[in-house]
Amino acid sequence: MMMMMGFAISDEFLGTFVPIMVYWVYSGMYIYLGSMERYRLHSKVDEDEKNLVTKSAVVKGVLLQQTLQAIISVILFNITGSDDADAASTTQHFSLLLLARQFIIAMLVIDTWQYFIHRYMHLNKFLYKHIHSQHHRLIVPYSYGALYNHPLEGLLLDTIGGALSFLFSGMSPRTAIFFFSFATIKTVDDHCGLWLPGNPFHVFFSNNSAYHDVHHQLYGSKYNFSQPFFVMWDRILGTYLPYSLEKRASGGFETRPIKVSKDE
Repeated sequence: MMMMMGFAISDEFLGTFVPIMVYWVYSGMYIYLGSMERYRLHSKVDEDEKNLVTKSAVVKGVLLQQTLQAIISVILFNITGSDDADAASTTQHFSLLLLARQFIIAMLVIDTWQYFIHRYMHLNKFLYKHIHSQHHRLIVPYSYGALYNHPLEGLLLDTIGGALSFLFSGMSPRTAIFFFSFATIKTVDDHCGLWLPGNPFHVFFSNNSAYHDVHHQLYGSKYNFSQPFFVMWDRILGTYLPYSLEKRASGGFETRPIKVSKDE
């Protein structure tokens, strides 16, 4: 438990709602940076003209998904949690090695789950048409559209994927606050549509905003399914599409495929 203004706030509550607040705060930072054309992967004109959904509809869709996720997460925490587990988490000695191991396991679990579910939603015409195509209405991604998904997709990819990573890693609810906040920041960064100099995510992860931008373009819809951390499954299973990042004469950058399969 954490104390705030005389009230006890559970780690489970914080683990559910802190990532939601992080999502909107971090998205707001990118909204400001997105006004600078020199950082953009697409022009502002392209963002306004190519996307197939209004920004107000995106905000409503994300809020709906976050509400459903919060309800389900609270229920899951209550089902899987116990007084013994709470006591253990508060008395457990802090260890950087343990924290790193839990983070890595959680990252690998959620990456594996999301790769195969995400890829299947592209291969299955029914699922793509009725569920996953909602996310791809954003041909030019931007930060607060990162979680613009069909509610069922949000349940399958994010809620269940997050629950599996939590359970398999063995992390405590308190550790989960930091992990899911980190995963939220990474997801927003991947969809921000910007290439920022000195971005640490681009240093440590090949799965970044340019990599994900390729997937949102028509030529890349059969490639780059990995999210949100590594690209290992794309490389292992042959769905990684190399790309180059080139400066536009009008400012900003543009991703271009280096090679496309013969049937494209």
